[in-house]
Amino acid sequence: MKKFLEWIKSPKSDFVIFAMILVLANLAGRKAFFRIDLTSQGSYSISEASKNTVKNLTEPLSVKVFFSDNLPAPYNATAQYVKDILVEYKGAANKNFSYQFFNMKKQENQRIASGYGLRQVQIQQVKNSEVGVKQVWMGLAITYGDSIETIDGISSDAGFEYNLTTKISKMISQADTLAGLSADDKIRVTLYTSDGLDQFRIANFENVQKLAQTAFNSVNHKNKNRLTFDSESPDEEEMDSIADKYGLQLINWQNKNGTEGKGIFGLVIEHNGAFRTVPLSIQRSFFGYGISGLDNIEENLSGSLESLLSKSTEIGYITGHSEAELSDQNGSDTNFKKILSDSYSFKEIKLSENDIPLNINTIVINAPKEKFAEPELYKIDQFLLKGGNIMIFQDPFNSTQENYYQAPSYEKIDTGLNEILEKYGMKLESNYVFDEDCYTYNQQGYGKIRMYWAPMLAKQQLLQKNVISKNLGYVILLQPGEISTEEAAKNKDLKVSVLAKSSPKSWTMTQNFDIGPNMQTPYDKSIYKSHNLAVLVEGKFPSAFAENPAEKQNSETEKDGLKTTVHLAKGTQTGRIFAVNTAYATSNQLINEDGSEPIAMFIRNAVDYMNGNAELCSMRTKGLSLNTMQNTNGALALIIRYFNQFGLAILAAAAGFIMWRIRSIRRRKIHDKYNPNDRREIK
Repeated sequence: MKKFLEWIKSPKSDFVIFAMILVLANLAGRKAFFRIDLTSQGSYSISEASKNTVKNLTEPLSVKVFFSDNLPAPYNATAQYVKDILVEYKGAANKNFSYQFFNMKKQENQRIASGYGLRQVQIQQVKNSEVGVKQVWMGLAITYGDSIETIDGISSDAGFEYNLTTKISKMISQADTLAGLSADDKIRVTLYTSDGLDQFRIANFENVQKLAQTAFNSVNHKNKNRLTFDSESPDEEEMDSIADKYGLQLINWQNKNGTEGKGIFGLVIEHNGAFRTVPLSIQRSFFGYGISGLDNIEENLSGSLESLLSKSTEIGYITGHSEAELSDQNGSDTNFKKILSDSYSFKEIKLSENDIPLNINTIVINAPKEKFAEPELYKIDQFLLKGGNIMIFQDPFNSTQENYYQAPSYEKIDTGLNEILEKYGMKLESNYVFDEDCYTYNQQGYGKIRMYWAPMLAKQQLLQKNVISKNLGYVILLQPGEISTEEAAKNKDLKVSVLAKSSPKSWTMTQNFDIGPNMQTPYDKSIYKSHNLAVLVEGKFPSAFAENPAEKQNSETEKDGLKTTVHLAKGTQTGRIFAVNTAYATSNQLINEDGSEPIAMFIRNAVDYMNGNAELCSMRTKGLSLNTMQNTNGALALIIRYFNQFGLAILAAAAGFIMWRIRSIRRRKIHDKYNPNDRREIK
């Protein structure tokens, strides 16, 4: 041992110890792998949304990658990017995530790729100073349970993480509502019912507890026993706060002794502070009192659970008011529907006949031309107050043109939506916003045409603090109207975000439009100012109604009867309104089929945000400003130029001189201390 310690202390052991440390570091690195992404947008990292998507996989998910070897630039960089990103997914996922790269030189692997529906793509390459064409594989297949999704033609890193995460998320949501929750993460179901209600002849009231328990047992069994059930009878002091929190039904009555009675009734499902109120209420009919929603309580409970936990893949599309169709005359889907089809499906809802389904988190009102009835507006209002989201694309005017030679006429569109929007502090103005910063094109015979009615919104006109509009620029809106939000901004319960606004060189008009090649700018430039074109309002909204229109006829209370209240006067959960005062934003005139145009990305981001997929917006646009350079002029440009030419060489020379100087001083000190020929006396 003594010899070993002496060997350790001697210089002879240095190399061996260094080699051992190197080996141990490599072994540790294999177990404790980490990467640091120094790009400003985290281009080589995955978002928290992606991490959460794969964190709690309940079944094996496999990503099979089919990329040809020796791809020319820039496709070789894309192949490496895919490898790097999959490493990130693997690091964030549990043991059920795996990926595999296939050698595409083998015919067997090519047949496997073809079996998944992947195809070779054609790319250009430069070889021996000649431009040629090459057939290559650049795709992947994802398998999860019985589901298969593919991403083909991966020619760049732009949007790759978004596409992969949305595909995986869609597959998981279809397979498991509870995906993403840990095994001990419980969902609470609570039945609130007052004991005093049993004195009234309410049909099936005595069976409410039993039927609710039965429905719960069925839903709980289907969802791996992850739910808990409670039945509570709150005292009168608690009723008001519980009713306000969940939007439950309050019931008042007069007892025989003349005193006032009070009760509460409702069913709630909640998880981590979020909740859904299951449709269950006491209603008066011709035959007396009964319980609405009891016959389909299991279906409603299951739908509420899906709405609570899943990021909705189904969007409500309002019809019945001459809205824009989701398909053209040939039956083909519109581009608006196409660009969302990878993640969402549309469910058409006619409010005059149906309520908004429980599993719907977002409704789209697109280009209505007819007025909404009061009961329809009330459904929209209460949907918003319960935490629903509304997307509005409405034209300020309806234009008609009898023939080609006659100028079109414009008529204001009154849908009635402003009747409720103004109660929220918003208004879709009946005007057009024109802008000198607009789309231009060359037309034979006219020269350069400036389309003042098509503002082109640069990056500075788009709110960069919000993920919907972040990193976007050159968004075009056609014939937009102004949106007022001054009153909403005064409401402390609401947050107003102006996502898009016209330039300071814009103006509005309410009549006498001259939309065409000969349109002129106003003579008086003092009217120029910026106008809101797209807004997002979030928070707990006040109701636009004093009471439920359907309950007006039953507003008077009988002496021994019940007075029920199911109306929400204020939002119980955060709702959102996204509004653009033009329906052209969703038309084929602006949105291209593959969704690559800035306006298409803007709309897709808005839909993702409204459906709880905000982080997908960042994935889609984080590569847009990657590898871009800003032009710099003046003195700063000159400094940067000369620094690149001479600065680094000067710094290297200076560093070398400093090191030489330090070593010279050190050598002199050593010489003065240890030189045997130095005859100076050491004291």
